[in-house]
Amino acid sequence: MAVVLVTGGAGYIGSHTCKQLAAAGHTPVTYDSLEHGHRDAVRWGPLVVGNLCDRARLSATLEEYRPACVLHFAAYIDVGGSVRDPLRFYENNVGGSLTLLQAMKSHGLDKIVFSSTCAVYGTPVRLPLDEDHPKAPANPYGSSKWMVECLLRDAGAAHGLRSVALRYFNACGADQDGEIGESHSPETHALPLAIFAAMGRIPAFHVFGTDYPTPDGTAIRDYIHVEDLADAHVRALHYLLNGGESTSINLGTGRGTSVRELVDAVARVGARDVPVTQSPRRDGDVPELVAQPDRAAHLLGWKARHTDFDAIVRSAWRWHSRQTKGG
Repeated sequence: MAVVLVTGGAGYIGSHTCKQLAAAGHTPVTYDSLEHGHRDAVRWGPLVVGNLCDRARLSATLEEYRPACVLHFAAYIDVGGSVRDPLRFYENNVGGSLTLLQAMKSHGLDKIVFSSTCAVYGTPVRLPLDEDHPKAPANPYGSSKWMVECLLRDAGAAHGLRSVALRYFNACGADQDGEIGESHSPETHALPLAIFAAMGRIPAFHVFGTDYPTPDGTAIRDYIHVEDLADAHVRALHYLLNGGESTSINLGTGRGTSVRELVDAVARVGARDVPVTQSPRRDGDVPELVAQPDRAAHLLGWKARHTDFDAIVRSAWRWHSRQTKGG
């Protein structure tokens, strides 16, 4: 059983992964600035409050806890924000990751699971997207994640670092026990925003782009339940602890859902209308992203278990309903 440093462990996917790490017998040590994370989401191990760019704080944390591996979630994730202020994204996502890798090298820590993204691929030239698809990010967020993957590759060649870059498709849903869920400020993800519109917490859900070359004109994404993502991280940890070589792995279901289909699902689950406003396409968005997830099955023995999209929506609806009621 391992001590694991989890950067960004107070965030959405990080906190779900900490819960599963603890269930597997590991000790997750969360390192989080709490700029976007939540203190009350850290329930399965100690919390160190610190910025990823703070080399001294990171080094002291590594010295105190001596983790066997790092699970690296900490990053800015808003695609639109990355287009408006790319330098801020590069400073945080790339600069913070570089500082982390330098600290790991100084402490002889040679294993890391990295939270990457399907945004490294950019506009697909073929679908579904496999890991060997050309990398041409369409926005600075995707570019920042690809740059970190390049850092991992080069640190592996030069210093023996072993890494697994997990390229998520669209994370969604909430913990089935209702303990943690998706809470960003500001919220930018489609599923919670559609739920907020249905609940009357926001005036309307914005559909960004209705003229894409897709069957219903709206963008298509591969939505994957957060508990499946957390499970993949635990498996990637075990893969590295058992001597696995560096690799990159897609995490998705292999099935796409359009924005209109998402809105319809929220309406069905909530048994109420979702007010919608149609808006122009956003800079940096692409028409369709769907995973080819075979490598995850081959290397990690992983496959998405939550494949009923209405059930995924239901898990998120339950959690957001509890937050609205204050409990």
